[in-house]
Amino acid sequence: MATNADERARELRRLIEEANHHYYVLDDPQLSDADYDLLLRELLDIEDRYPELRTPDSPTQRVGAPAAERFAPYQHRIPMLSLANATNAEELRAFDERVRKLAGGPQSYVVELKIDGLATSLQYRDGALERGGTRGDGRTGEDVTPNLRTISSIPLRLRSGQAHGHLGHVEIEVRGEVYLKKSDFAKLNNAREKTGLPVFANPRNAASGGVRQLDPRLTAERKLSFFAYSLVLSEARAPRTQWQSLELLKRLGLSVNPHVAHCTSIDEVIAYCERWEGKREDLDYEIDGVVVKVDDLATQERLGAAGRDPRWAIAYKFKPREARTKLLDIVITVGRTGTLNPNAVLEPVQLGGVTVRNATLHNEEYIASNDIRAGDVVLVTRAGDVIPRVVGPVLSERKGKLRRFVMPQRCPVCGADVDHPEGEAMSRCTNATCPAQVLERVRHFCSRGAMDIEGIGDVMAQQLTELGLVHEIADIYALDEVKLAAVPRTGEKTIANLLRNIETSKSHGLARVLTGLGIRFVGTQTAQILASDFGTIDAIAAAGAEELQQCEGIGPEVASSVSLFFAQRANRGMVERLRKAGVLMSAPKGSRAAGGKLAGKTFVLTGTLPNLTRDEAAELITQAGGKVTSSVSKKTDYVVAGSDPGSKYDKAQTLGISILDEAGLRNLL
Repeated sequence: MATNADERARELRRLIEEANHHYYVLDDPQLSDADYDLLLRELLDIEDRYPELRTPDSPTQRVGAPAAERFAPYQHRIPMLSLANATNAEELRAFDERVRKLAGGPQSYVVELKIDGLATSLQYRDGALERGGTRGDGRTGEDVTPNLRTISSIPLRLRSGQAHGHLGHVEIEVRGEVYLKKSDFAKLNNAREKTGLPVFANPRNAASGGVRQLDPRLTAERKLSFFAYSLVLSEARAPRTQWQSLELLKRLGLSVNPHVAHCTSIDEVIAYCERWEGKREDLDYEIDGVVVKVDDLATQERLGAAGRDPRWAIAYKFKPREARTKLLDIVITVGRTGTLNPNAVLEPVQLGGVTVRNATLHNEEYIASNDIRAGDVVLVTRAGDVIPRVVGPVLSERKGKLRRFVMPQRCPVCGADVDHPEGEAMSRCTNATCPAQVLERVRHFCSRGAMDIEGIGDVMAQQLTELGLVHEIADIYALDEVKLAAVPRTGEKTIANLLRNIETSKSHGLARVLTGLGIRFVGTQTAQILASDFGTIDAIAAAGAEELQQCEGIGPEVASSVSLFFAQRANRGMVERLRKAGVLMSAPKGSRAAGGKLAGKTFVLTGTLPNLTRDEAAELITQAGGKVTSSVSKKTDYVVAGSDPGSKYDKAQTLGISILDEAGLRNLL
């Protein structure tokens, strides 16, 4: 019987995947929804009765993986580069001139619509989807394989036949864009509105958030789609052109945007860009430009990249969408890190197919420099076709004397003092117990660089705050078995481990506590300095700004921030509650390793280290007597550089400063 069931399951999988290919890739449905559901239910029934017949690439496995606690890193074998931008025909012609000069002659181009979604990488082995991840920083993204498996236009197995055989069952990497159709976006927001959930601002945000859901079932509810645009192969028999790559992707069963074109001159490229800029509203998905690529892949490789941008491709960005409307009010929201963010309340206006009611005003200086006032008729644009922002007032339509905007001196959420350091763009609430900041404060307090409470990561912190179990960081130490039992998917073993980790954190010492409090400008190194020089948190709280500046490495900005933090009654009360909970608030004076191996040496950290965060590296250096600063100068002894180091690396080379990788730092230690 199992043999017959195996044969039927194979046939059902073939029929369902064929139906998926016609529906999601070819846009040519071959089965009614009812017939499709019958096939899927029959396959589910067989796999339930004979679990050994269930395969990883079965259509039934698109949803069903357990929720993830966090995402593992996804390493790109070849970096996913960003693209330089062109905003007009002249810049496209300049790009063509550079290509001609470097390539030694004119080139043909492939032009593709720039889908406004989330760049994604898929890895197939022997035809089966093995892993998938986000772009991240171009070198390391997040492994979101279970979520990508829920997207029906991503084949779990590449189509067999001549195309697949041609590749000889090699490892294949497919790159593309996960996006959300406008029609599906409207349905999603309608459903959320009916259930009282907040609606999404735009399809891109909904797609990006959908891919990064911890529960794949929630990803599946978004009805995401995928367009492939690149094929990465090491085979000698790989396609020779980008156009051939796109054709092969289609034969392998992947969805490729149907509006790609082959252009033999830059004039054809410009005509294509201008045509689609006027037709973008005709599509059922958002585009924000056109990607132009040299067609010949060998020429692409020869041209290489300049920094993070390939020399063989460029993105033509469409002009921002703009609209006029009335600015009804300027309101302040408090961000998760305490920033006071001015936002515009607008008369509803249609902008790029989206009704815009609110827009960002950036900061107080932006409002003042553009003379934006409540009551103005203003020009609104969608920056990058995503975030609505107010460009400025239409002064010819200003009526009467309108009041200038003034940033409040007290937090609109909790009433605490607002700090606006000289030279800083943003004002900030100084209250560590401010309800608007609680989630971010809890996450930071429990992080590895601070109190290192394993088990309270992003998800647990959100659950604890949303359930009302934690209103400020001191509440973490009031958690018990009864309270934690109310957290979903938290068993006895998890609760026991978490309570043990919370108890252990109490003895981590003053420097860790200072780091965890989230005082502006106080990171790991500064916390070590304060703990060593003052010995107790009471001594730090009692010190004035001038006394704090007597510490080596503590400047006026840091001293003012620390002094202001402890001047807030709510913050002092929270510290007292931490003390009563048994959290250690002291450290041996002079505990920094004055005679350590790195005593007298100044370090600058830049880039991403493979096995250490910057805070962890800074702590190791500080514990060994070294000093970590934020900028490179002649006084710098070493620059510790990871991947994507940036301008600090270049300046170190110019000044002849020793540059270490992580292994070199560990050797010094």
